[in-house]
Amino acid sequence: MNNLMPYLFFNGQCKAALDFYAHAMGGEITALSTFAEMPGETPPGTEDRIMHATFKAGDIAFMASDSMPDQDIPRSGPVALSLDFTDADEQAAVFHELAEGGEITMALQDTFWGARFGMVTDKFGIQWMLSLSKE
Repeated sequence: MNNLMPYLFFNGQCKAALDFYAHAMGGEITALSTFAEMPGETPPGTEDRIMHATFKAGDIAFMASDSMPDQDIPRSGPVALSLDFTDADEQAAVFHELAEGGEITMALQDTFWGARFGMVTDKFGIQWMLSLSKE
């Protein structure tokens, strides 16, 4: 195996979420296809939904898509995406951007395990953990 590639699902908000992450993390959407671009008949109401997308920021990457209108995707469950940082200012900036419209679960703080750490659930329901090792 080479790597683990997270795949995020959204309820019709995939493009908005990817734009949000591009701004928050200084990343980019490297691939994006809508349901309208699929071969065959496009189900009504899905034309602008994202069938598949790829996001990249620095060394991290993930894929994402929207659900079909009749498939409700529950908010993020027992999985969180963890971002590791080497710069405290970058960590704080990304943390605050991800928290905009979301919920801070644990404010950025120095921890007993030797890291500056915080947790946030963004406005799209995705849980993030941001860690900076303090050596």
